[in-house]
Amino acid sequence: MKKKKKDYKFLIVASDFYPEITKNLVSEARTHCKKLNIKNEIFFVNGSLEIPTLISMKIRKKKYDAVVALGCIIRGKTKHFDLIASAITDSLLQLSITNAIPVTNAVLTCDNMKQAAIRSSKKMNRSKEAIDSALSILKNF
Repeated sequence: MKKKKKDYKFLIVASDFYPEITKNLVSEARTHCKKLNIKNEIFFVNGSLEIPTLISMKIRKKKYDAVVALGCIIRGKTKHFDLIASAITDSLLQLSITNAIPVTNAVLTCDNMKQAAIRSSKKMNRSKEAIDSALSILKNF
């Protein structure tokens, strides 16, 4: 008996602190979801640290099969970069485990704006990988 393909719905939360980087990440996420016939809703927050909070609030409604976090953090001269990157990673993993839903992380951690532009370009864009990672989890459920 052939298993019926599920119609997935993804929540995508993106930080628009660096608008051009976010635009590239979101564009690729939309394109990849469309190609895979995945419904999605996209919400924006001011900074990357706000991403886990909005995800936590949105997944309580239980209307999403997976979540993708998009954003960019650029290293500065203080420890702020390391603290934010670690907090986001820990929070997203905790949300995924606690709520039993794939929450994938495509928040870029870059040393400078040039690197961020390259890593958000169509050739290296992490959005597609984040979507595929979530699907790989869902296919085993």
